[in-house]
This record gives sequence, C-alpha cells and structure tokens, in this order.
Amino acid sequence: MKFKKFNVFLNSKIGPYEKTIKVDSDKSLSIRSFLIGSISQGISVVKNVLESEDVKTTITACRNLGIRVKKIKPGKYNIYGKGLGSFYAKKNASINFGNSGTLARLLLGILSTTPNIYIRVSGDHSLNKRNMKKLINLMQKFGATFLPKNKYSFPLKLISSNMPIGINYESGVSAQLKSAVILAGLNSYGNTCVNEKIISRDHTENLLMKNTNAIKIIKSKAKKIKVFGKNNLKSININVSGDPSSAAFFTALTLLNSRSSLVIKNVGLNPSRIGFYKVLMKQKANIKFRNLRKENNESKGDIFVKSCKLKPLSVPANLYPSTTDEYLLLFLIASLQKGVSTFKGISDLANKESSRAHEMKKILNQIGIKCVLTKSEMKIFGKGMVDAGNKKIFIKNLGDHRIAMCAFLLGILTNAKTYIKNFETVFTSSPSFLNLMRSLGAKFEIQK
Repeated sequence: MKFKKFNVFLNSKIGPYEKTIKVDSDKSLSIRSFLIGSISQGISVVKNVLESEDVKTTITACRNLGIRVKKIKPGKYNIYGKGLGSFYAKKNASINFGNSGTLARLLLGILSTTPNIYIRVSGDHSLNKRNMKKLINLMQKFGATFLPKNKYSFPLKLISSNMPIGINYESGVSAQLKSAVILAGLNSYGNTCVNEKIISRDHTENLLMKNTNAIKIIKSKAKKIKVFGKNNLKSININVSGDPSSAAFFTALTLLNSRSSLVIKNVGLNPSRIGFYKVLMKQKANIKFRNLRKENNESKGDIFVKSCKLKPLSVPANLYPSTTDEYLLLFLIASLQKGVSTFKGISDLANKESSRAHEMKKILNQIGIKCVLTKSEMKIFGKGMVDAGNKKIFIKNLGDHRIAMCAFLLGILTNAKTYIKNFETVFTSSPSFLNLMRSLGAKFEIQK
C-alpha cells in the first residue's frame, strides 16, 4: 500500500502539556513476527501489529511467496506457516521491499537458503540507493548468487543455493546483518555460528529462543549464537509492544518543551534498544521506567518524562548499536543545549534511508547551529533553546521518515517556519505521529 503524498507546514511553537499517550507498535518486532511465523510450523498469532507501510509491504511479500496471512481484526493476524524452505515464487517473479531495509536484509537471508528461488528484488527510490554489499557477501558464503555481479544495490536478481552450508560470522554493529545470517542458517546444512563482540538488538534471537533444537545462545565475555540447521520451528504467539524508537521522539520533545510531562504506556524496553534513554539518563534527564515486565523474552514498561535542563552530550562509539535509530534525536537535543556535544562511531549513518548525519547537519545549519562532521564523528555547538521565528527550515523529499520527524520537532520547538516535503514517508514507521502531536497541542498544516 502506498500513502498519498502530502507536505507539512509548521509556523508556531508548541505550548506546555501534561498527557498520557500510547505510541505506535514496534516495527522491528512486527516485521520479524511475519517472517519467522511464515517459516515456522503451524499457525502463528501476532497481536498489536504496527500497520505501517513497511509492515504491509512485509505481509504482501509473504503472501507473494505462498504464505497465507489472515487479518482477524485491526492489529491481529494469523500466519499459516509452512516451515523452513517453504517460500515459493515463479521463476523471475519480482519482490519489492518498498522503503524497508529491515525487510530487504531479513527476507534475503531466508530466501538465499530456500531451494529453487530465482527472483528479481528491488525497493523504492530511497532503498535502491543503499549499499547492500555486506549482505550480498554474506549470502554468497551460503551459496546464493546475485546478478549482475559486482553490483551492490537494488534492483538485483537472486538465485538461491540448493545446497547451503552453515557459516561462521563475526557480527558487527548491524542487527539486520546478524539476523539475516541467523535466518539463512536455519535452513542450511550443518551449523552456523555468530560471534557477537558488539551487542546489537536481539529481537530475532528472542523470537526464536524457545526452539532449543534450532538455536542456542551462549553468553560469556562475548555472546555466541549457534544455529543448528534444518530443524523445524515452533509457531509464535506475540503481543507487540510500543516502539521505543517512536517513543523517543515524544520523550525528546517533552524534555525540551518547558513545563511539560508525559507518560508513554506499554513501550518495548529491550536492553539492546534503549541506548538513547541511557545516554540521557546519564545526563540526569528526568526519565523513569516503571511497571516493568517481560513477555516473549522482551522487556516492556511505561516511560515517565518531565522537561528539564540537560548538559552537552558525549556519546561514545560503543553506544551506537543500541542507539542507531535515535542519533538524529540526540543531534537535535544537543543543538538546543548550550555547549559542545560530541558523537563518535557514526559512520554507518551514511547507509540509512539518507546520509543522516549529513542531512541533519544541513537542517541545523538552516537555523544557525554550527556542526562539524567527519566520517565517523559529529560535533554540535549548541546554542540553547533558540527562537528561530525569523529562520526557515526546508526539507526536500529524502524518503527518510526520521529526518522528517526530527525536522517537525525542531520546527515546533524553535518556532522556525518549517516546510517538510513528502511527509507521508513517516507512515512507514509511525502512522499515528501527527495525530499524537496534535493531541499534545502541536499546530501544523497539511498540504496535498
């Protein structure tokens, strides 16, 4: 499903608020639930699904590969899994990943070791520009072929391996590459071993955890994941929690907006996803986690936030894996504090929907905030809470939902006249974003 294009214009500052909200469901868990449910045995049930564009694209892809997915009611789906190696497509059929890098990497992991797959794969304009070399090199180790050779961006042709053999993989900061290897290993002969020296988000492992015949996790100084190929997977039953990345936008807004407080209910608080909150808590930000509990090996709870003064930020490289999606928000927060903030180890931000650090630098420059950006480090010379009523922020169509959302926050916090093109890209991850912002008192115009 494609959302109709529209632009957003902002021309006024948000006022104080005291509210309780519930953010959109977790996109990472929603996408993984459909993919893992499809290759499991029997009927999997997924509730509180994020019904965003990326997730709908995932459902369409599963259906196009021969899996029955039935919508029971809004947010609840039954997935009629056929087991490992069961995806099927006619020769030279096409699968489109839309804007979703998560779907692209994880599904290619599954398809690379699924027998008799000869398909064309592509994404939208934004995804087609992203470099997939690391993924392609990994899947080639399992025996898959990608054509044309030495081309590392979509569109591509995938020819799967009919005799995939497990591999050993030294995992880096990318949870998507790690997940692709795990999913490819499930249908390979022999064992696949992932050595994870840098801990990244672990939703894939958590969803597979009860399949002790297929996966084993050894935690010592470095985490090791062993995948035992060709073992059937049990169906899953999951109630998806709120997305901590979506919640981060409302957390940042509340911290920066004077005399404001917010409760965000039922948010996923997986330790591998809360680096953003840890950075701010270390700076004595008024953030508290309450009502903590665990379901399906995933932590969740409520986030309590109050506006407060913050100090400049110093974010080391080792926090990047657990903070990847929220670095733009940290840049925004740093720009509205007095002093110099430093962010290290951010080179992978160049391979997102846009070159995120570079684009954020350009946005901050539009309201007079100085930034110095190198390949792996950003320094921001914060000015405090500026009134930029005489400034303009213009965001062209980048196809990047997080850039658009950050620009929205910057506009309502600084009073800058802000024009964001193609704001519908936000619906790939957070279809309730504008409605929630309106409930907090944000004023904006939608221009079609």
